[in-house]
Amino acid sequence: MLVGLGLIVIAGYTYVHTTNAQTTSDETKQKNTEVAKRQKIIKENLTNYLKTVTDDGTVSVSFYNLGATSGSTAAKSKYADVYQKGELEVESNAHTAQTAASTYKLFITAYLMEQKLNGNFTWNTTNEDGFYRMIVNSENDYAEEQLASYGMDKLNAFITKQGWYSPVFQDGVSAQTTSYSLQLLLQDLAEGTGSFTNASDQAKILKLMGKQIYRTGIPTGVAEADKGTTVTDKVGFLDDTNNDAAIVTMPNGQKYILVIMTHGHSQTGFSGFPKIAKIAKKVQQIVYGDDAGTKVETYTD
Repeated sequence: MLVGLGLIVIAGYTYVHTTNAQTTSDETKQKNTEVAKRQKIIKENLTNYLKTVTDDGTVSVSFYNLGATSGSTAAKSKYADVYQKGELEVESNAHTAQTAASTYKLFITAYLMEQKLNGNFTWNTTNEDGFYRMIVNSENDYAEEQLASYGMDKLNAFITKQGWYSPVFQDGVSAQTTSYSLQLLLQDLAEGTGSFTNASDQAKILKLMGKQIYRTGIPTGVAEADKGTTVTDKVGFLDDTNNDAAIVTMPNGQKYILVIMTHGHSQTGFSGFPKIAKIAKKVQQIVYGDDAGTKVETYTD
């Protein structure tokens, strides 16, 4: 049986008539091929670029695309299918434990939101103020109080249960984590899953992260790539460590997660954040630039 084809025999010749259904199927196959090709090139380019910046082991990067927000310009683009959630995920040196610095406060946040879901935490004046100082100003006292109150063992057990790198917290050692674990946590936060299923609490945390005051890393880099890009993030800085873990929203509605952890190279204070900004800018250009996915590129650090 021939489906979608009409056979017409005239004067010994056979003509094949293609129906609309066959035409649509061919167009769909062609589109899917083009989507797969662009995705492959974007991932190859991003992988190659990130290898250049992580090669010496002092940088870790995790990227995860969240797709376009519903009804946005990006969602209506002819290339929308290229950016389906998770299809462009790329990591480099992302499973090697690094000093977390103040990004560990995201794990404290997730744990406390889990406690709230279980009825063991409330938004009283003390907790409201503590969260503000912990997230917006990256002050340590509230986070350290929670860590002392609940104990390292409980927090590490919670983190292990989520499938994130553990132990984060150990006596006499700076908190440790991986860029991939921070990515997974931010996926829960961005999507309202895991500890962040309460929509009001999710929105509260995201709002605080959008107001955090240290913005010379990922926020600066992605805004240079595309003016109007917004970022909700948590930074960390300790000794020679500068980290940034972010949820990024572009003006056209594309969203993604980017985590960049750096150390070494005689970094002090905030001196590593311009490097983070440079990486973030390039990542956004590779994945979302006007010519993204059109040709394979080569990169040097």
